[in-house]
Amino acid sequence: MLTLCVRYTFNPEKIADIRAYFEAEQPVIARSGGKTVGCFAPTDFAGPTNQAMWLIDFESLTAYEHYRSVLAADPEHMTNVKRLMASAAAVSMDRSIIERA
Repeated sequence: MLTLCVRYTFNPEKIADIRAYFEAEQPVIARSGGKTVGCFAPTDFAGPTNQAMWLIDFESLTAYEHYRSVLAADPEHMTNVKRLMASAAAVSMDRSIIERA
């Protein structure tokens, strides 16, 4: 099992836009072959308030590669990303593949 870890750095005043993106993308991720472990937004209790994370599981690197090609061609995904970028919420997205220890 591999996990895609997407870390978002964003304008903390736009947290509602990040949450809306997470909500809109969940069915797209699922139909593209990913299994959401969770979407994590920051709190005011500790740590940075401008970072969020999304963890998505895949059975193999081949499954992840298939997901990437399906996701890239999905019209709803393209709309969701455009909406997020237009909101000026997302400053950057950093992706890495991790595995459970």
